[in-house]
Amino acid sequence: MVVQNKSSGFFQRQPIMRKVLISLIPVGLGAVYLFGLRLLALLAVVTAAGIATEYIFAKKRNAKVTEAVLVTSVLFTLSLPVATPFWVAVVGIVFGVLFAKEVFGGFGRNVFNPAIVGRTFIFISFPEFLTASWSQVFTGFPGGFVRYMASPLDTLTQATPLALARAGETLPFSQVIWGYTSGSMGETSVVLLLLGGTFLVLKKAADWKLMAAPMIGFMGFTSILKLAGVAGIPHPLYGMFTGAFFFLCIYFVTEPTTAPKTVPAKWVYGILIGMITVLIRYFGIFVEGASFAILIMNTFVPIMDEGVKYLKKQRKQVTS
Repeated sequence: MVVQNKSSGFFQRQPIMRKVLISLIPVGLGAVYLFGLRLLALLAVVTAAGIATEYIFAKKRNAKVTEAVLVTSVLFTLSLPVATPFWVAVVGIVFGVLFAKEVFGGFGRNVFNPAIVGRTFIFISFPEFLTASWSQVFTGFPGGFVRYMASPLDTLTQATPLALARAGETLPFSQVIWGYTSGSMGETSVVLLLLGGTFLVLKKAADWKLMAAPMIGFMGFTSILKLAGVAGIPHPLYGMFTGAFFFLCIYFVTEPTTAPKTVPAKWVYGILIGMITVLIRYFGIFVEGASFAILIMNTFVPIMDEGVKYLKKQRKQVTS
């Protein structure tokens, strides 16, 4: 996928990035309803820090700030719990934009997704804010549209759906689908994520193959483990719809700069992300493994594309 860029005013115009932002509107509104208006305050702070970080480097290159940094800021914010301290969020977005994007030369040259790198950095550096500072969700109209933030979750008696699954407990499936569960702000509502993903595919702003491949890998590997009788493995659909995996499949695996360009590599890339997520999630020390799975596979994208091109070239030589 070729990202078209145009310069206009302060930002470098990127039509695809605008489509991604539009697709995130229902997810963002749903997150405000569930978790409160603090999301907007957190988003404003994160976006300002992200733009400022990119501006410093873009100015040195005599370039404009890309609209991609707006997408990065929104996705990063939605990947956080609503109670995340502002300073932690700022550290995360600055680290992500700086070390996952600008050190590689800016947009289009980065190997890793800045939002995932930023979140993973604070997940490792300040784990208590991303693993224990969960909040309850609002229910009933107007929900969080008129409240700042939901009450903290009692982690001694309650937990996120993913943590409960590890303990052998599950929540009602309807509760998981609609998003009435604790977790990071953008990951809980499967329905709203499906709306956003459908918009991206219809507007050709994301490749459906990159969305489907990790889901196939996750569902297939989880089913095999489930049939083999491995303890602690929930229903494949429950596993896919809890935690950040579904959110990452739609908005992070499909990121055009860091994903493969050749079709065979896209399928292999996505399927392996799904399988690695299962391994980390159910056999590693981290409850959520999707972010690590994407970062691991990002490192292999260039060689995967080159490998596909080499095999195609060899096949042509054999048949000619």
